[in-house]
Amino acid sequence: MRLLKNIICSSVLMVGLTTVAQQDPNRTFYRYNMNLVNPAFAGSHTEPEGTLSGNGAELGINFRSQWAGVEGAPETQTAFFSTGLGNNIGLGVSVINDRTFIEQQTAIAVDVSYRLKVNDRTNLFFGIKAGANSYNANTAGLTNFGLSQDPSLLNIEGGFKPAIGAGLQLKGERYFLAFSVPNITTTERLEQNDGQIKLGDSRTHMYLAGGYDIGLGGNITFKPSAMARYVKAAPLSLDFTVALSFNQKIELGASYRLNEGIGGLLLFNAADWIDLGYAYETPFDSPVQAVSNGTHEVFIKFKM
Repeated sequence: MRLLKNIICSSVLMVGLTTVAQQDPNRTFYRYNMNLVNPAFAGSHTEPEGTLSGNGAELGINFRSQWAGVEGAPETQTAFFSTGLGNNIGLGVSVINDRTFIEQQTAIAVDVSYRLKVNDRTNLFFGIKAGANSYNANTAGLTNFGLSQDPSLLNIEGGFKPAIGAGLQLKGERYFLAFSVPNITTTERLEQNDGQIKLGDSRTHMYLAGGYDIGLGGNITFKPSAMARYVKAAPLSLDFTVALSFNQKIELGASYRLNEGIGGLLLFNAADWIDLGYAYETPFDSPVQAVSNGTHEVFIKFKM
């Protein structure tokens, strides 16, 4: 029984290291915290037409527990603040803490956006992101998963290193289309290749996202959206989400991540100043399916 557990845990660790080496954390509620990956969203929510009047600040918190029930499985905590400053300028601040088995990464960033008016109903936002990333890995922890430690790999204490990114967003009354590269710098981190765990470099991520709101009458809105993530030498990651919003109070939706899994989400406007959300995902056939209790995500947004 212990041998079986070690085999499963080793397989899960390999999957985890492969996933982390290729992709930054996924989020089911990506549409509602886009400035985590795209600085052009900073402050752009303040008015429907994107006037960036300086009002309408928001603070969001997101907790994600992937493969719940698996020892050391990925966990991500994020927080972001966004507001308009007036004069077509938006400001955002974000903090991301991501832990995966023996790895831990923390990112802190400040976003600044600028609005260019295209016409009365459309705005183009430009954004830049500047901050710092810290990456640490306890390679001695490999033995906890039945894997031998490579003597050439010592504990990695990366410290904080600068991070710079940029993004664009085209926003209309009922839609958005966005592209971003949240971090063009690289840092050392572990990666898995043909069963061997070695030291590699983080890879530049590119994000393309879009969404459209379709009124169905009776205060019901259909809200499809999608996000693509591209990383060199890694499979393209695609998220598709559909949701129904009822009177802007309750939103029910379903999500599909290409070749990875499916899920559902619920977003509830508890009061004028707070939104509460919960999402659940289950993976397709994989080593983690037999030992995990799925992926849970909690989203909270405060409107100021």
